[in-house]
Amino acid sequence: MVYTVTFNPAVDYVVHTDEIAVGGVNRSKSETIYFGGKGINVSMVLSELGVKSKALGFVAGFTGDAIEKGVAEKGVETDFVHLENGFSRINVKIKSGKETELNGQGPTIDDKALNALFEKLDKLSDGDTIVLAGSIPSSMPADIYEKILERLQNKNVKAVVDATKDLLLNVLKYKPFLIKPNNHELGEMFGVTLKTNEQIAEYAQKLKDMGARNVLVSMAGDGALLLDENGKTHVCGVCKGTVKNSVGAGDSMVAGFVAGSENGDYEYALKLGTAAGGATAFSDGLAEKALIDELLKQL
Repeated sequence: MVYTVTFNPAVDYVVHTDEIAVGGVNRSKSETIYFGGKGINVSMVLSELGVKSKALGFVAGFTGDAIEKGVAEKGVETDFVHLENGFSRINVKIKSGKETELNGQGPTIDDKALNALFEKLDKLSDGDTIVLAGSIPSSMPADIYEKILERLQNKNVKAVVDATKDLLLNVLKYKPFLIKPNNHELGEMFGVTLKTNEQIAEYAQKLKDMGARNVLVSMAGDGALLLDENGKTHVCGVCKGTVKNSVGAGDSMVAGFVAGSENGDYEYALKLGTAAGGATAFSDGLAEKALIDELLKQL
């Protein structure tokens, strides 16, 4: 079973409108609601690819109820911790001439709620996969990723970590199965600017030397580079299509890689991850299987 953790899930309220008049009344041309957060996004795309997962994390209030119901309707099993106070955040995404976002803060997560999450994580067993993705709310310990992986280190659980800088570097000692920085984040970790695949592979190897088993580096329009646990380097180009959406493509790549790596074929996992990421970028929402399959044929 794949378990995903979303500390601060959200209702994404997407509004399409003409150019915004600041200080005036603006009217939308169309509106859409999505339920997300990085871990939930991974679970949604895994479901499209036929891989079962369970979405963990924290929800609160009427928006939390909506998130839980909306995710379940997409075929994803949930086991969220229900917070007693506050409400899960609403992110307003305005798409006009430029894309503007106003992201909510989300509820406070106290020690009681955190312990409830730990109890759920204690149920993971050998062979399971856990996906930790995104930033950490200010009300949570800054080392929460480390605490979770330390708690699981005596089990044969594959850890997937999609985070940046110290949040990522500090968990390498737990030998995560997969980490997914982009090329800019990889350079920032070491204070360098990476311009070539050779340079990216060199610094991906440094992360591997520090403990990561597989290092997947997304490179936007230049595709992706994977340094796998067998020491092989794989490079994959991008799929062709019209970009409509900037939200969730990286999460979709993680989902595709996890789904594709079940039999240990990392070249295929990279291609499926690339196709899934492209399918989200070319859609208004998250990737759907038909488009993923279509894009996979390009690779």
